[in-house]
Amino acid sequence: MIRKHRSSLVAMVSVAFALSGCGHETKVTRVDTGVVTDLSGRWNDTDSRMVAEAMIKEALQYPWLGNFEKANQRQPVVVVGTVLNSSHEHISVQTFITDLERELTNSQKVTFVAGKGERDEVRSERKEQAIYAREDTQNAPGREIGADFMMKGTISTILDEAEGTKAVFYQVDLQMIDLENNAKVWYGQKKIKKVVERKRTIF
Repeated sequence: MIRKHRSSLVAMVSVAFALSGCGHETKVTRVDTGVVTDLSGRWNDTDSRMVAEAMIKEALQYPWLGNFEKANQRQPVVVVGTVLNSSHEHISVQTFITDLERELTNSQKVTFVAGKGERDEVRSERKEQAIYAREDTQNAPGREIGADFMMKGTISTILDEAEGTKAVFYQVDLQMIDLENNAKVWYGQKKIKKVVERKRTIF
């Protein structure tokens, strides 16, 4: 009886292993990060990168930059503030902010400083240095560079959908704000429209 039970158990386990080997096969293909992979039609890394590049290029061509340099004989100091996701999708806003920061930094036309979250971490490090580091290697507080301008904005969408076809309209609005007087010295807008069609397969 025990042998019979063991034989049945072994048979069940064998069937389970056999079944686990069936089903869908996963295939992974590595592609260049510059290749557009628009699978779902949602906001993706390509949208984030292209919008950031275009909008920073536009922002740095407007008169506020030259006016500031002429009046102050130096580059303006810029910080990126909040970018709100007002869309219907889950968008990685931090990735977009990072793309903006990269473009500002690499432009070499402005001095870019760390945002609020990064500043808190750096300030904490300085406090620890004041306690634990050798005095000749400590970085004292009160020497930070204050920003002259803050860039902030929103990402919003309009969705239209009917009978398997979906149109998604993305609008990114960015503003450059003078921190001394709250004047908006630049206002940029970038629009993306995607049409996604889902075709039914008849067997």
